[in-house]
Amino acid sequence: MLHKTGTRAVESEGLTTQRWAVLGALSRPESTDGMAVGDLARYLKVSRQSLSGVVRRLEADGFVASGPNPTDGRSRRFRLTDDGRRGWHDRALPLIHGYYEEAATGLSVEDMSHALHYVLRLLDNMTTIDDKNDDR
Repeated sequence: MLHKTGTRAVESEGLTTQRWAVLGALSRPESTDGMAVGDLARYLKVSRQSLSGVVRRLEADGFVASGPNPTDGRSRRFRLTDDGRRGWHDRALPLIHGYYEEAATGLSVEDMSHALHYVLRLLDNMTTIDDKNDDR
């Protein structure tokens, strides 16, 4: 439901929830110099394979640019372009904030706090499961 309704909220900007996740990750101050696909995949908790296509399409659309990774010549770093940064901050974020505000209608601050607590606990548990599977 998040993917379906979230994508609908940002489709006017040519985005999907996957694309918004990547742009959001790359818009963080600590990502100014870009991120390698592996680091981006770990941050977003997705597979490199599913992320690669999303990043390529964002690059083709001019939202993202890639360049050599100074610490690993075999990989590339992706960063927001100036157009990508402006599109994210000026157009996408207001739509996303509006979407979340509408989705949270009727929830108190306490409700939101409890929901966040349980979602983070689930995320921790799922990360533990994923880590166990990576060790196999």
